[in-house]
Amino acid sequence: MPSSTCPLYAAIDLGSNSFHMLVVREIGGGVQTLSKIKRKVRLASGLDADMRLDKESMIRGWQCLSLFSEQLRDIPIEQVRIVATATLRCASNAQEFLDKAEEILNNKIRIISGDEEAKLIYRGVAQTSSGNGKRLVIDIGGASTELIVGEDNEAYLLNSLDMGCVTWMKRYFPDGELSSSNFEAAKEAACKVINPVLSDYRRLGWNSCVGASGTIQALVELFTEQGLDERITLAKLNSVSAQMIEAGSLANLELKGLAADRKPVFAGGVAILTAIFEQLSVVDMTVAGGALREGLVYSMLSQREFSTVRQRTIDSIIHRHSMDPLQANRVKDCALSLALQLQQPLSKVGYSMLHCAAMLHEVGLSIAFKHAPRHAAYIIDHADLPGFTRAQQHLLSGLLLNQRGPWENSGLEQQNAIHSDETIVISRILRLAIIICMRRVEGSVPEFDFQQQPKQAWLLSFPEQWQRDHPLRAAELHLEAQTQQLAGYPLSLK
Repeated sequence: MPSSTCPLYAAIDLGSNSFHMLVVREIGGGVQTLSKIKRKVRLASGLDADMRLDKESMIRGWQCLSLFSEQLRDIPIEQVRIVATATLRCASNAQEFLDKAEEILNNKIRIISGDEEAKLIYRGVAQTSSGNGKRLVIDIGGASTELIVGEDNEAYLLNSLDMGCVTWMKRYFPDGELSSSNFEAAKEAACKVINPVLSDYRRLGWNSCVGASGTIQALVELFTEQGLDERITLAKLNSVSAQMIEAGSLANLELKGLAADRKPVFAGGVAILTAIFEQLSVVDMTVAGGALREGLVYSMLSQREFSTVRQRTIDSIIHRHSMDPLQANRVKDCALSLALQLQQPLSKVGYSMLHCAAMLHEVGLSIAFKHAPRHAAYIIDHADLPGFTRAQQHLLSGLLLNQRGPWENSGLEQQNAIHSDETIVISRILRLAIIICMRRVEGSVPEFDFQQQPKQAWLLSFPEQWQRDHPLRAAELHLEAQTQQLAGYPLSLK
C-alpha cells in the first residue's frame, strides 16, 4: 500500500517524570501504533527552591530528544505535536531548555496549561477506553495530577493539581525512607491539595473511574504479577503501602511485579492515589488505554467523528484481516439471542465480551483454517485493542481459543476480567452460535428455544423437522453436546 494512503502522525509529551513519543498511522478506519518510546528523564527532580532547572536535568532531556529526533525526520511538521507540561510550565529558565530542544527536534514545542493538559488527557482516554455514562479520569504525572469528569467525548469538569509522583517523592520521601509517618504526611498534603475542588466532583458524580498514568499502570502490572485482578481498590492500595512500609526504604524495596525504573517514584504516586480514593470515595479503578499522547494524536486526525471505541477497534480488525462482517454479525446476533434466554443474566461486561468474541471469532482464518482458533487467540492477545483492558483481551483470547474442537480450559482459567463461572457460560454460548450459523447465508438461522436447567445442564430445542432438513448442523450440535458433557457441562438437544 502506498505510504501516502496511510499518513503518519507523531506526538511527544515532555512530562515531569518521563518523555514519551508516540507514532501512529491511520489504517482500516482505525489507528495503528507504529512506535511507542518512553525515557525516564525526571525533569521535575531538577527544580531547585527558586524553580530553576539544573543543568543535569536539562542535559538528560536534550539527550532523550536527540533520540526522538530521528523518528521525526520523515513525518511532515504539520503532523507532529510536541507539548511540555507541569515542570516546564513553572521552571523560571524553561526557555533555555526549550530553545535547544526545538533546535534538536526541528519542531516547535508548546507549553500547555494545566486545563489544556487535562482536556487532552480526557480526549486520549475517551478515544481509547470504553465506558458508559460519566467517568472520572485520574492522571498522576511527575509534577501535576489531573482530575477530569466527562462523558463520551466531552469533559464536564477538569482540574490540574500541583502534586505529582516526582515532587511528592522529593518532598515527603527525601532520603528514600518508606515509613508510615512519611506516607501519612504525603497523603495529608495530597488531601489538602484536593480539598478546594472536592465538592465539585462529589456534586457531579460519575459511574466509573479510569486511571491514565505510570503509577496506575505499575499498580495493575504489580497486581497481575501477584495473581490479583486488575481493578485498583483502596484495600489494595493500603496493602501495597503496607508492603512498602515493611521494606522500610527504597534500597530494600522489592515488590513482585514492580519495574525497577518505576521504583524511585512509586511511593509518591501511591500516596497521592490513596488520598484521591479516600477523598472522592472511589470504589475501584481500571487502567485507561491512552492519555495525553493519544489525545494529541486524535486532535490531528482527519477523522473527527468516531463510533464507540470498541466498535472502531472491531471494525478495524475485521477490515485488516479480511473477515466477513455479515457472518460476524450473524454469529453475534445468535449468541446474544441465546444469552438473553439465560435464567441468570450475564453481567454487563460478560454480555459485551460475548458480543466482541462473536464478532472476532474468525480472525484466525487470515492465517490458516488449520489451528484457526489458536491463531485467533494469539492475534487478539498480542494486538493493540483500544477500548479493552489487558484482562479483557486475555478473556477474548481464551474464548476464541475454545471456540471449537475439544474443550480448552487453559485460556479461560488464566483470565481475571470476569468470574470464572460466567466465562464458561459465554464460551458454551459462543461455540453453539458458531455451529448454528455455519450455513453462512441469510435466513439460515432457525428459531430455537434455550433453557437453563439445574447443575449447569442446558436444553436447546429446535422446530420439528429441522434436524431432518439440516443433518450436518444437527450432527455438529450432537458432537458439541458430547464435548460439553465430557467437560462437565451437560447439554441436551430436542
